[in-house]
Amino acid sequence: MPTYEYQCAKCKRRHEASQPITAKPLTKCPKCGGRLQRLLGMGSGFLFKGGGFYITDYRSKSYREAKKRDEGSSTSKPSSGSSK
Repeated sequence: MPTYEYQCAKCKRRHEASQPITAKPLTKCPKCGGRLQRLLGMGSGFLFKGGGFYITDYRSKSYREAKKRDEGSSTSKPSSGSSK
């Protein structure tokens, strides 16, 4: 959920609020009741944690199912001959 920054026109206090993108902007200062103005923010960056993210992590369901079928049919059997 994004964090928005507001400033009161009356008391000049800055206020942050975490709101869904679809929520209407706040209009009333929680401290003095004055009119709030939403400020332009710098936004936030992505924070990646873990071993990594790959394009294949987000493949479609049909692609993943087809890949499983292909992997299942291409399993190789061990050869009976020896190679020396």
